[in-house]
Amino acid sequence: MLLTNTIFAQEVGLQLYSLRNELKKNVPETLALINKWGITKVEGKGSYGLPMSEFKDLLEQNNLKMVGIVAGFKDLQHNLDNVIKEAKSFGAEYIMCGSVPRENNKWGLKETKHAVEVFNKTGKMLKEHGLYFVYHTHGYEFRRWNNATLFDFMAQNAINFTFELDVFWTQFGGADPLALLKKYPTKFTLLHLKDLKHGIKGNNTGKADGDTNVVLGQGQIDIAGIVAEAKKIGIKYMFIEDESSTSTIQIPKSLLFLESLE
Repeated sequence: MLLTNTIFAQEVGLQLYSLRNELKKNVPETLALINKWGITKVEGKGSYGLPMSEFKDLLEQNNLKMVGIVAGFKDLQHNLDNVIKEAKSFGAEYIMCGSVPRENNKWGLKETKHAVEVFNKTGKMLKEHGLYFVYHTHGYEFRRWNNATLFDFMAQNAINFTFELDVFWTQFGGADPLALLKKYPTKFTLLHLKDLKHGIKGNNTGKADGDTNVVLGQGQIDIAGIVAEAKKIGIKYMFIEDESSTSTIQIPKSLLFLESLE
């Protein structure tokens, strides 16, 4: 076991997308590997090709708890009952939307207002079921708007939802994730921790090569400062998300880095 699962009394979990290729090949072995790393909290979507009962049994066998599930934007609009059913089945607390569809990468105030409207409506309905809705920053929200950014508009108008700050996409999109945590301490509920390779210049398209993800603490992003600030403002879960082709090698090293921060 690599760590005790708590850094600064916070839970360090894993976004299962990090092991998407491994999960396609062998779900039981992949979940056993996560258990070996000492992780007990995960965020994911569905049952990865297995019957739900079988997948849930494997989670239990490996001492893994699905605390958050991912839901697509269209499902939030048209299939929310199914999303709620899945969350309840896992005993999850959070429902996260990872991005909003953008035709030809179009994202301006009109699209932002529509997303906020959907998210506030969704968040209100989920609260009635004891669930929390969060939107995951993906980079394009940091386009300029009215001497600020479109994310500022989202944060200022988020009534029934909060945010999962993906520190990679935030910095890649041109913003400072640590400064955002300080600016909006009540707006962030969850974190995605990943680091950006030195020398890589970002953009606000929400697209990047997965191998620009490096071991936490070895890239451009102030992971230590972010983790400390997250403790200060009371963020409960921080999920490592490593989109690189070498995630099984990098994740244990990232865990050791986080453990060194204690």
